[in-house]
Amino acid sequence: MHLGVFTKYFIPFGNFIVPILLWTTNKDKSDFIDNHGKEAINFQLSILLYTVILGMISFPFFVFNIFGDASLFDVFNHNGLDINFSTGGGFRTLIGASFIGVIALIGFFLEIIFIISAALKANKSELYRYPLTIRFIK
Repeated sequence: MHLGVFTKYFIPFGNFIVPILLWTTNKDKSDFIDNHGKEAINFQLSILLYTVILGMISFPFFVFNIFGDASLFDVFNHNGLDINFSTGGGFRTLIGASFIGVIALIGFFLEIIFIISAALKANKSELYRYPLTIRFIK
């Protein structure tokens, strides 16, 4: 179940589909499988939530990069003002976008490390709880 999330690189939403299929078909066989299935699904849902939040935080950097120095008032109330769209948002945008990019990259590597750790623990018949996971399914 844990390694099944890597199917997201081959199948759209494979990181949800494969663990859910494996969990629902095998959860009644043992509590061990039930616990690992819930953990894998909860972790993927948490990663999705964190990705959406990071995307929402990064959105203003791209908007300011496009509109440059135009204020929101200028954008929504055209009042005959000529708004220049720019391709360079300046140093602030670069720093902000780079910071969010670094956070996303760290999150990507942590996700891989946590998944492999969970798979190794499951192989040794040990329980594993993903760090930074919101328990949606209990």
